Amino acid sequence: MKRSIVIRAVLLLISLGMVFVPARAAEKAVTLSTQDGWQLAAVYSPAQEEKRTVILLHDLGKNKEAFTSFKKALSHAGIGYLALDLRGHGQSVGGGKMSSFEKEGVGNPFNKMTRDVDAAVAFLESQRVPTEQLVLLGCGLGANVAAKSTTLWPDIPLVALISPSANTRDVLTIPSMRVYKGSVLIAAGAADKKLFLEASVIRNVAFLTMADAEGKVTFLTAYDKVSHEMLDQYLTPSVLQWIKTPQRPEVKPDTPALVLDVPTDTGGSWIAPSDTEEALVPSVLE
Repeated sequence: MKRSIVIRAVLLLISLGMVFVPARAAEKAVTLSTQDGWQLAAVYSPAQEEKRTVILLHDLGKNKEAFTSFKKALSHAGIGYLALDLRGHGQSVGGGKMSSFEKEGVGNPFNKMTRDVDAAVAFLESQRVPTEQLVLLGCGLGANVAAKSTTLWPDIPLVALISPSANTRDVLTIPSMRVYKGSVLIAAGAADKKLFLEASVIRNVAFLTMADAEGKVTFLTAYDKVSHEMLDQYLTPSVLQWIKTPQRPEVKPDTPALVLDVPTDTGGSWIAPSDTEEALVPSVLE
C-alpha cells in the first residue's frame, strides 16, 4: 500500500512538473518575398516569451539545412530562429542558381543577399518580433552578408560572424564593422591561417571603432574546423550563452594597473598589445 502511494505521488509530481515545462515551438516552412522578386524558402520557429530570435544565414554553396544541429540547440534553449535559403541556394533558385552568379562587383547577386535579410526582418516584423530581439548569425558567406546587413539594420543589437572573411564574392565586412555599434561575436578556426588573420582584423576594427567596446566584442576560436562544422562541434554552447548575455560585465582589477613610462627590455619575449590595440591594424583605420 505504501509503495502504491509513493508511486502515485511521484507520478503526480511528474505530471505537475510537465505543466511548467514550456513546449518547444514547432518549426514551420515559410516563404519570404524580397523587394527584387525572389521567393526564398525558409523555416521559422517562434521564440519563447522574452527570448531572442536568430536569423540564420548559411555559407556559400550550403543551405538552411546546414543549421540542423544548431537549430535544435536554439529550440531547446527556447530561442527562436528563421533559417533561410539565400538566393541561388537550396530551394531558393527561382531566379537562378548561385553557380551562375557574377562573382565581382558591388551590385552582384551576392551583395544583393542583404535584400534576403530585409525580407527576413520584414517577415519577423509581421510575426510581431521586435527588432531589438533579433540576432543576425551567419557562417562564411552568410557571415559577410550579416555584417553588411548591419549597415541597413543598425538597430539589430547582436551580430555573430562565424568564419567571416574580409571579402567573399565582393561582399565586404570591414566597412560595416567600422560603423556598427551593437554587440559582435566573431569566431575563426586557427588552422586556416588566412581566415583567422582576416577574422582577427575584423575583430580589431569592431573593437577600435566602438567608444564603449569593452565587453561588446567577443572572439571565439577553434583549431581544426571552420564555418558550420566549427559551430556544431565546438562553439554551440558558447554562442548560446552569448545570445543570452552578449555583453560581459566589466571586470575591475584588485590593484591599479602598472603604467610603464619608460622603455622596457623584454629580453626578446613577446608582449601583449596595449589595451587600445591601436598598433594592430593601423592601415585598416587610416
